[in-house]
Amino acid sequence: MPSPARSDRARERGQAAVELALGFPLVCLGLLLLVQMVVVIRAQVAVVHAAREGARAAAVSADPVGDGGAAARAALPAGTGAAGAVVRIDAGATSVRAVVRLTVHTNVPLAGALVPDVDVESVAVMQVEP
Repeated sequence: MPSPARSDRARERGQAAVELALGFPLVCLGLLLLVQMVVVIRAQVAVVHAAREGARAAAVSADPVGDGGAAARAALPAGTGAAGAVVRIDAGATSVRAVVRLTVHTNVPLAGALVPDVDVESVAVMQVEP
């Protein structure tokens, strides 16, 4: 006849496997949501950089709208969906304003379905160089 301590261990043998089977999908989903958040943050940083580059190029150029827009588009990395970016350069007498707007598509598997697409935008203003 088996001892009572031994029969308790036999009943608890599969407990860890059941806990892992229930918890592992939640941990994976959490990691995928974290990856999606990093993708959005990366796009926000790229948009801020592009707006600054566009404003900087427009501030020193004879053609602020053309050169500023080209510089802002060139500053966006390829993986951020730069083709869909909206760049607007407003040139005034003393300052230029660059606005870059981008929609980040949330397409990370599983997590992307839970998070809607995110619009990121940045505005940079610089004084016109004489």
